[in-house]
Amino acid sequence: MLRPFWPEDAEALFAAINDQGIVCNLARAPWPYSREDARDFASRAQDPLYPHFLLTLPSDTGQTLVGSCGLAETDGQAELGYWIARKHWGQGFATEAARAVVANAWMLGHRQLVSSHYIDNPASGAVLRRLGFRPTGIVRPRFSTGRGYEAMAQEYVLESDMVEVERPLAA
Repeated sequence: MLRPFWPEDAEALFAAINDQGIVCNLARAPWPYSREDARDFASRAQDPLYPHFLLTLPSDTGQTLVGSCGLAETDGQAELGYWIARKHWGQGFATEAARAVVANAWMLGHRQLVSSHYIDNPASGAVLRRLGFRPTGIVRPRFSTGRGYEAMAQEYVLESDMVEVERPLAA
């Protein structure tokens, strides 16, 4: 289930993302990741054109935080980003969540999405290709706050597959 972040999600967010193997593959998250970082992120106001979501597994006893997926504005473009807690890797959650966020992006009026992955994280590239993103052919350094340095990242693009609806001719 995708839903907005709430301030009370901070502790679960901290527990799920506080893993250097996750944070090093993100551009904006710091390492070490602190409880204050989690509180700040969970309390951040949503931009209606660039929403980000919490991915959870509901159960009879509550919810398990699986990860996060959303959009951000990067260099004037809508960028798709996501992360999944380590114990949920390889189960298709990133693809499923990102597919829903991409559909939401088209409904919000975005016509093109960009994304990238660090080249030492090929699993993320596989997710992007499953979603229909295509490599641009550009591999360039991108700063990772979690790594503290620039690492090479493969860039991808996805064009809207929405078709203009024909309007009836006026009588």
